[in-house]
Amino acid sequence: MDRLRSSSDLRRVCVFCGSSDGADPEYLLEAANLGHSLAIAGWGLVYGGASVGLMGAVANAALAAGGEVIGVIPEALAAKEIAHDSLTELYVVGSMHERKARMAALSDAFIALPGGYGTLDEFLEILTWAQLEIHQKPCVLVNTAGYYDRLVSFLDHGVEQAFIRRSNRLLLLVVKDAREALALIEETAPRTPTLLPSRTLLLP
Repeated sequence: MDRLRSSSDLRRVCVFCGSSDGADPEYLLEAANLGHSLAIAGWGLVYGGASVGLMGAVANAALAAGGEVIGVIPEALAAKEIAHDSLTELYVVGSMHERKARMAALSDAFIALPGGYGTLDEFLEILTWAQLEIHQKPCVLVNTAGYYDRLVSFLDHGVEQAFIRRSNRLLLLVVKDAREALALIEETAPRTPTLLPSRTLLLP
């Protein structure tokens, strides 16, 4: 069994999101809704390990509802993003590359909430891995209050200009809120936890 997995059959969702609150209160509210909904539905949460912003909101809501919450944070960001000290488990890793590899290894589906460069980097990389058939796990974008409207339009433009294949554009699943995101991963994620071969893990 993959040594990053417990012996339980708990499935986990990786959530990428900002370490800022954002300008619209709806962003924090929807992050909390997602964390609560995942825990109530029996999904574990994997996220970036911070205690602030949307990251803190999704983690705190999941913890308050009795859910498992695993954080993964690079040493360089542990102080800057204020690492959460009340998680089920917190991995402190050496680099962003290690962070992304570990989060992927722990997760059966991926959701992005609003965020900035870091959120886009993490989510678009995992979407690229789906395009390359490195994994077959759902990649869901929660377009809270239309935050990602321009990104979705840009990707459609990429299809029109023949830089993105239409079949690969369909790998991105766009929903409007946490309720739709949860329903979608329940429908599309693997029915049992994905156990990755140990040779794919680049971590100690």
